[in-house]
Amino acid sequence: KELGEDLGQSFVVENKPGAGSNIGAELVARAKPDGYTLYMVAVTSTINQTLYKNLSFDIVKDFAPIALVIKVPNILVVNPSLPVKNVKELVAYVKAHPDKLSYASSGSGTSIHMAGELFKLRAGVDIPHIPYKGSAPALTDLIGNQVQVMFDNMPSAWPHVQAGKLRALAVTTAERSATAPELPTMMESGYDKFDVSSWFGLIAPAGTPPEVIEKLNAVMVKAQDNPEVQKAFAGLGAVGEKTTPAEFGAFIKSEVESWAPVVKASGAQVD
Repeated sequence: KELGEDLGQSFVVENKPGAGSNIGAELVARAKPDGYTLYMVAVTSTINQTLYKNLSFDIVKDFAPIALVIKVPNILVVNPSLPVKNVKELVAYVKAHPDKLSYASSGSGTSIHMAGELFKLRAGVDIPHIPYKGSAPALTDLIGNQVQVMFDNMPSAWPHVQAGKLRALAVTTAERSATAPELPTMMESGYDKFDVSSWFGLIAPAGTPPEVIEKLNAVMVKAQDNPEVQKAFAGLGAVGEKTTPAEFGAFIKSEVESWAPVVKASGAQVD
């Protein structure tokens, strides 16, 4: 809304689901680089760079970064029947009961899945992964104790924590969340460099004129100062982010590089 008002242009959102967001990304990668076709990229696209063997595009080389927009914390939640109150106790319990637990995700290759795989690597635990078609059915089974552990986006999991249906142990971002300031981070819980979030930002096809990129970045940064936008972000448990195009480009590249070993270690792969 704010971009449209600032630029005097109508922004039409076209949802192009499928192939873990690759269909939408491919469409924009092939679009005319004039600044009129943009892509709201998410962390999933940086994971897909390693997860998919035969992508028709490169998320770094085939796009021009505009701006990072928001980061949404993931949260580690467990079924309340587990006798654990923090991450250290969870790790000890998993090691003591190697065949009793499994962890859910909203789907293979998602940041939620990869957060679980990163946890397994860092904690040295082996816990089976059960992928679901979205967070809602995964949370339903977590509450029902069909699965016992899950990393999920804070907006979908937090209401169940507040209702006492789930127990929260930690957030996965580098900083504590304003939504739940009492929750420690994974890093505070003993796992260095455990910084995982579901983030979203704007990119354009490679070759888009630099002046167009700079103009779009400027209006995006300005929009983030709007109280209504800030209120909407806060309602999602999200944190607004202001970056230059170069900073966002470096961030995307770093995400591709950091997720690659986790994807490979998980054994997950999509043709």
